[in-house]
Amino acid sequence: MNLLLRQTLPALLFLLMSFEAPASTATITAAPWGQTPAGEPVQLFTLSNANGMTARITNFGGIIVSLTAPDKSGQFADVVLGFDTLEPYLKKHPFFGCITGRYANRIGGASFVIDGTTHKITANSGKNHIHGGDLGFDEKVWAPATRTLPDGVALDLTYTSPDGEEGYPGNLACKVTYTLRDDGTLAIDYHATTDAPTVLNLTNHSYFNLAGEGHPTILDHELTIPAETYTVTTDEMIPTGEIASLLGTAMDFTRPHLIGERIEADFLPLQQGKGYDHNFILPGTGLRLAARVRHPASGRVMEVRTTLPAVQLYTANHLKNVPGKNGHTYPARSALCLETQHFPDSPNHPAFPTTILRPGETFHSATTFTFSAE
Repeated sequence: MNLLLRQTLPALLFLLMSFEAPASTATITAAPWGQTPAGEPVQLFTLSNANGMTARITNFGGIIVSLTAPDKSGQFADVVLGFDTLEPYLKKHPFFGCITGRYANRIGGASFVIDGTTHKITANSGKNHIHGGDLGFDEKVWAPATRTLPDGVALDLTYTSPDGEEGYPGNLACKVTYTLRDDGTLAIDYHATTDAPTVLNLTNHSYFNLAGEGHPTILDHELTIPAETYTVTTDEMIPTGEIASLLGTAMDFTRPHLIGERIEADFLPLQQGKGYDHNFILPGTGLRLAARVRHPASGRVMEVRTTLPAVQLYTANHLKNVPGKNGHTYPARSALCLETQHFPDSPNHPAFPTTILRPGETFHSATTFTFSAE
């Protein structure tokens, strides 16, 4: 090494070590967004990343009201279904964009047993329970807090569900964090603790259309899900306890298929769900791929990753021309949901991964939605 290099190298190393990457230009703002019938004030938060992507989220139900993503030409569109104002969210709606709990999806017979004690919960789907009951987490006003991060911005929402709410045991303290990152990712982290044994299954129930909300169909979307098995259900969509292979069937998305390609196939599960409405069991553990969706015309791509054991694919089979944002109407199959989750009815199937949360334990799961274009 020559003398000049020996003399200048320490200074160069010092400069490199002291260099700080420029701070993110992501922002988060809050605005009043009306109030509940009980007079609780509601806010709407706008999260913007450094590249122009935005997410608008309200602390009423933790609802993702809008989410923009660019196409292959750099044009942004809102890719989630929903409403322009708070008022329609205060009425019964198809769970657009919300935090779903305490138990997302179905519990058969609206009851379960923990440690020999039977717990009866709200039957709000015939004799069964779905998505937390009559007044689930989607209808609660969550306490908000905002944070700025080196690579984006975050919204923390907290809510404590009291013992006995909708029949569930234990005071359950929940925290859900939405983080919009500069790399095009919307991350959702769920945490919960309890003071008595209970069951828990939290998800987000956003309806996606990568062509933009208001586009009449998602049958032209290409979908990949790495699952090889699913939970078999009754005609009421309650799991029987059987886990079956889906390879070679109309539910096999281990290779990319257009959603509309086989949705009308002569296959009993599709007839039961009136389309796709099924729990796909994901291989592996940790944060890994749950689904990849691509809209060929726009080039938009959404990749979903999760730490949870399964994902519910729902192709909005039961939407009935719901009046939505921007004067748009949402017909059946105008969106798809990818609800990362524990298995439906797990509390009544000991062979399924457990959803029991006990005092002293902390529940945590993570799901990410990453948007790009190709």
